[in-house]
Amino acid sequence: MEKTRMGVVVIGQSPRPTIAAEIAAVVSPHFEIDLRGALDGMTRAEIDAIPPKDGADSLFTLLPSGDAVKISKKEVEARAARQISRFAEEGVAVTLMACTGKFPNLPEDGKVIFPSAVLHKLVEAVLPKGRLGVFSPLAEQSALIHKKWERDGVEVVGVTLQPGSDEAAVDAAAAEMAALQPDLVVMDCMSYSSANKARVRHTYKGPVVLGIATAARIVEELLS
Repeated sequence: MEKTRMGVVVIGQSPRPTIAAEIAAVVSPHFEIDLRGALDGMTRAEIDAIPPKDGADSLFTLLPSGDAVKISKKEVEARAARQISRFAEEGVAVTLMACTGKFPNLPEDGKVIFPSAVLHKLVEAVLPKGRLGVFSPLAEQSALIHKKWERDGVEVVGVTLQPGSDEAAVDAAAAEMAALQPDLVVMDCMSYSSANKARVRHTYKGPVVLGIATAARIVEELLS
């Protein structure tokens, strides 16, 4: 069977084998995952020179080296737009923007899937009211969680968990979340893994939505 290309743009740099593996784990084997980075071609010094201006401008990513960095959303948007345009020029029908942040300056033409929009609509559908727990990577992002997720009838509780953390840190964050007694938990970063989710479920027994798996399944549905 001929492979179907799935364009993926990460906010950092390629390669990101863990991201590609998480996507491959939930989509059909006939998909070819073509992953590129918004910051591809930049040196570490150039990346360090685009720090976020404030919490609203903050994005978290893991570089291929494994280093965790905070970068400016505004700078990422401009560079991601070029990669998205390249995919479109090459005939890729749908590209996944591999970040759960909101990107108002990127095209909303149906050719790009934004996980943030997918997750919000899913949560609205399955949790019309109740308490929503949200894991996010940065403390400064956690401060904005309520504004991002709250709506009538829904109370939001947030816990900071940096992707790439060891099992002890994941267990501690899971225990903190479980103590807040949410009805549903969202792992609001594409760098969270299925292993993270499984670890959280050891402590928190309710439903957990993993951002990367949810978004990848939507892209598969559109391309199949």
